[in-house]
This record gives sequence, C-alpha cells and structure tokens, in this order.
Amino acid sequence: MNAIKETTFNFDKQTAFYKGKVRDVYTIADEYLVMVASDRISAFDVVLPRPIPYKGQVLNQIAEKFLSSTKDIIPNWVITVPDPNATIGYKCEPFKVEMVIRGYLAGHLWRTYRDGGRTLCGVILPEGLKENDKLPEPIITPTTKADVGHDEDISREDIIAKGIVLEEDYIQLEKFAHALYQRGTEMARGRGLILVDTKYEFGKKDDQIYLMDEIHTPDSSRYFYADGYEERQANGEPQRQLSKEFVREWLMDNGFQGKDGQTVPEMTDDIVQSISERYIELYEHIAGEKFQYPADEDTISRVERNIMEALNKLL
Repeated sequence: MNAIKETTFNFDKQTAFYKGKVRDVYTIADEYLVMVASDRISAFDVVLPRPIPYKGQVLNQIAEKFLSSTKDIIPNWVITVPDPNATIGYKCEPFKVEMVIRGYLAGHLWRTYRDGGRTLCGVILPEGLKENDKLPEPIITPTTKADVGHDEDISREDIIAKGIVLEEDYIQLEKFAHALYQRGTEMARGRGLILVDTKYEFGKKDDQIYLMDEIHTPDSSRYFYADGYEERQANGEPQRQLSKEFVREWLMDNGFQGKDGQTVPEMTDDIVQSISERYIELYEHIAGEKFQYPADEDTISRVERNIMEALNKLL
C-alpha cells in the first residue's frame, strides 16, 4: 500500500528540516512549520521498520479536530491543514518538557506501581489500586523532551529547580493540561470512550503560550471503551482499549522493549494491516465519522502539491 515512510521535499524559503520519530518537519522562512505526518510508527522510543498505511492521516485529522475544538482554552500553532497528512502552522519556541496527564492507573504508571513504586515524577500514589483503576484525580507526570534517545520522567520540582521551565510558565502549563484533558475526556465520553491518559506539548510565540504538535491521537493518548469498563474492572479482566499499547504489548510478548541488544520482531503483512485497522477504528470512534480513504494516487506527490499550493498563498 501507498504508505509514507519518509519525505524529502524542498520548499521555497525552506530554512530547516527535522525528521522526528513520526513527523517530518520543514521550517519555512524561520516563521512557519510544515508538519508532515508520515506513516512511521514508534514504540519504546524506537521507530519500527515498516510504516503503517493511513496512520499519518489518522493522526493528522484527529489532531485537527481536537485542536480546532480547544482553541477557546488555549491558542494553538495551526494555520491550515492543506492535506490529510500535513499541517502548516506557526513556529514556536518549545518548552523542553512534555506534560503527561493520567486519569487511570495504566501503561507506564501501572508498571511502576506493579513493581512496588508509589511515587512517579514526585506524585504520591495511594495504596490498594489495581491495573486500570480510575485515579482519585488526574495527575501530571512530566517527561523531558529528548532530541535523541529516551524521554525521562521528571518531577515538577526538578523542572523548576533546574530552570527547564520558569515557575510562572509551568503553573500555567499545568492549568492548560488539566483543562485540555477535561475537554478531551468530555469529547471521548460522547463517543463511548474513556480518555485514559495523554500528553501535551507547548511552546511560546511573541511571549504567549501556544499548544503545539498533535493532541488526543492514538500516538499521544490511550483510550478505553466506556461500555463494560466497570464490569471488566470488577472481574479483573483486561480493558478493551484503542491506543498504541497493543503494539507495545505485541513487542514485549516477542522479547522487545527497546533495550540494547534486543531485535524488533518481524512485522508481517498481517501485523501491519491489523495495526492500520486499529488506527482507523479509533479515528471512526473519536471523530464520529467514517474514515475517508484518499484517492488512488501517489501519496507523496499529492502531499507535496497540496503543501506547495498552501505555502504560495501564505508567503
């Protein structure tokens, strides 16, 4: 299938290019960013060898919906979305932390708790919880943003003490994170889903804080199906979820956790197709509409053409 593994565009007034784990980011005139959502997939901070068809479109279009629906909470970086796989927006100076917010004992938080930890990022967790229980209230467990390698857990106190973020800015980031999570929770509930945890990235432009990157996508968030949640918890059964956690679990079951010396298991056609189907399933649940498959044309050419047309209007 016509999946985007990488792009090598060269736009007018392009001043920089950055290849992230999932996105290809082009800086234009030192003022704008063109963010192309590729079909690459990462887990345990490792980019897996095969792209996932339509994954980039799913991420980009879900992010567009949530960014549009949260502009009353905080301004965001988006100017226009000229293609299913691309967004153009303002270049902001990013804060060097990701604001991870969690409403349930799942994923990394659960693994820490299961192994005896009762504190994560300086947040104290109560005794007596089991996997996927709802927390008494949402908690923020920030991570550093690593240019290469692994992001690292960090406490609020260390962020401020080390001057990574000024205290007055960090207090504002916390407020934004809680408000965005509340909005995301409400929107998910309306689609029969539970927003379990997610992360937000923020930056500054003209001394104002902006919401950056994507929000509430399956790459940045974990969702449970609301129907049957209580019953499954009461019976000690796994929750039905829509997130990348199933990819992580498949990797762990096959002996890979991103550690030195480990090899990524073979990604068969069936595995790739199943991951693609899960991403499309989440799109249809959270967006409340059928996924629109793109026209049968060369995807790279389409993305480049649509971006160039949008930039010609902007510059």
